[in-house]
Amino acid sequence: MEFKRRTHTCGELREKNIGERVVLNGWVDNRRDLGGVIFIDLRDRYGITQVVFEPAFNIEAHELAKKLRSEYVISVKGVVRHRPEDTENPSLPTGMIDVKVDKLVILNEAETPPFQIKDEIDVNEDLRLKYRYLDLRRPRMQKNLLLRHKVYQIVRKYFDENDFVEIETPMLMKSTPEGARDFLVPSRLHKGKFYALPQSPQTYKQILMVSGYDRYFQITKCFRDEDLRADRQPEFTQIDVEMSFVDVEDIFEIVEGLMKKLFGEIWGTELQTPLPRLSFDEAMEKYGSDKPDLRFDLEMVTLNDLFVNSGFRVFTDTLAKGGIITGLLAKGCGNYTRNQLDVLTDFVKKLGAGGLIWMRVKEDGLEAPVAKFFNDEEKKSLIEKMGAEAGDLIFIISGPRLKALSIMGALRLEMARRLELIKEDAPPKLLWVTDFPLLEWDEETKRYYAMHHPFTSPRLEDVDLLESDPGKVRARAYDLVLNGNEIAGGSIRIHNADLQAKMFKALGISEEEAQEKFGFLMNAFKYGAPPHGGIAFGFDRLVMLFAGENSIRDVMAFPKTTSGLSLMDNSPSEVSEEQLKELHIKVTGH
Repeated sequence: MEFKRRTHTCGELREKNIGERVVLNGWVDNRRDLGGVIFIDLRDRYGITQVVFEPAFNIEAHELAKKLRSEYVISVKGVVRHRPEDTENPSLPTGMIDVKVDKLVILNEAETPPFQIKDEIDVNEDLRLKYRYLDLRRPRMQKNLLLRHKVYQIVRKYFDENDFVEIETPMLMKSTPEGARDFLVPSRLHKGKFYALPQSPQTYKQILMVSGYDRYFQITKCFRDEDLRADRQPEFTQIDVEMSFVDVEDIFEIVEGLMKKLFGEIWGTELQTPLPRLSFDEAMEKYGSDKPDLRFDLEMVTLNDLFVNSGFRVFTDTLAKGGIITGLLAKGCGNYTRNQLDVLTDFVKKLGAGGLIWMRVKEDGLEAPVAKFFNDEEKKSLIEKMGAEAGDLIFIISGPRLKALSIMGALRLEMARRLELIKEDAPPKLLWVTDFPLLEWDEETKRYYAMHHPFTSPRLEDVDLLESDPGKVRARAYDLVLNGNEIAGGSIRIHNADLQAKMFKALGISEEEAQEKFGFLMNAFKYGAPPHGGIAFGFDRLVMLFAGENSIRDVMAFPKTTSGLSLMDNSPSEVSEEQLKELHIKVTGH
């Protein structure tokens, strides 16, 4: 089979090439037979070029072209010409020319694919994942993966220019299940012992700071054996960053510089820095989320002070327990029907709210089932504080602080969808959320857990609260949020062994357990650890947002399904008895 090296790609030829003899290689995108003349759209990852087979030009090539079908791989040789008048296609970069073919080689035939290799087709995602090698031929998927490649390059170049050293950390490490569940890897040589795949290189990157590398970064795979939600993957990619002798401001400056580059090179927009900042408490009270979407206003309002002496039992009980009363104004929704309001009430109840209070704002006051519990002064103050006018609708949720705020935050997003407040062309909104709580209480296990991880430094002025009131301690932690998605999170780390011991104590981790799990890091800290801090980006989510996609699976080459399966190669799969025997493992009860 004769195979000619291509002279051009299928996205390259223009009017300046007219008259040249060229060789193109690619896939048959589609074939049209018009009165004896055969037109083929030839596709590769660079684009599409129309090639033409005419019997008058070359009978042999024309005869062979009759065999061509979708997805055949071919090589053609011919002459570039201007397309005949009225057949130009200005929507294609190559649309002013075509190639008259005098030599065709069929490099490989193809069976009819299970779906068309087109962008706008509606295909079940499981089928796309099963035939991922075909799905990845679609222009949209190729565009996404090429964008991913571009982001890799921008990130590497930026960190290199800023004196960061790229260092690989191990994929086989010690199991320290502090966050999610570890993936375990049995050791054949050390019977009954296991490695874990890293959930993140956290301990290694801190050790690199102790080792004096000063500025480290890595684009690395991380693994979590979690129950997967819609947009989680068991393996994901992280841009991992750590710096020595820094405070929060230094990290913000480096990260903002990277985001400025990405905004400029990918979206062609100038990002204004420094970025706005919201404390965790502000973000929760105004937006009901620690990753607020600021592309629309719709702010929540805290109403505690209005109802201090309320005759409404629900409110007074909430305030007595240290809870919150939060309100949301839905402009122009006063005409919502009882049915619509019931749907919204169910929506918040499913999220754990006791109920949803709604009030229609009328010319002469408020209309609501609960209106009778409030005096005129309270009603007047409520309308004023909410900035409400006749025709509006007020929602109120009360309950334990973070729970009530989170539920109202979900209702805020639901109302934004219903009122179509998020416009497709809305400028992207990027911000920092700071001053997170260091610890969160878990009702089930009755203990505190680290909100980020156990090496996060508390704010120095809060250290004394670690023993007396751990829930009040704020962390030197921060998240970067883009359009309501957390794309990066990090903190200043603890670099002092005494403070680290206090932190373990607050988390209920005994000295023995700390030594067993993190002894290597604690020992490293004894030999002169610099103050250090860092951040890690969720790379897949970052690329997803830049690509304008809704799922990280659309920016990964070979993702798993929501249940962690790889449909293309059927993994995870069973392994042979011999393999299990070598690893001293026995599979039972499945």
